[in-house]
Amino acid sequence: MTNKTSNLILTAAIILIVVLTLYFFPHADFMGADGLAEDYITQSQPDYKPWFSNIWEPPSGEIESLLFSLQAAIGTGVVAYVIGYYKGKKRACNKGL
Repeated sequence: MTNKTSNLILTAAIILIVVLTLYFFPHADFMGADGLAEDYITQSQPDYKPWFSNIWEPPSGEIESLLFSLQAAIGTGVVAYVIGYYKGKKRACNKGL
């Protein structure tokens, strides 16, 4: 199996998983773990007082999403750079450079 065939199979599998998830759960509320934990704590311990509060609260949900996406993009860039660096280093060692 060639690399291109493997990539096509993986891409098709990812698309199939996303489509099936949206088909079987059309009205699902995909909350983050932080929100679910906060809801659970509020229900189980109504008199709980947080240890600290946020230093800065983003002015809107869109800005919060933007910052989260930016953080994910930077992290992905760092991981991709490291993988590419070591892959290139291995290739250079194999060629005797």
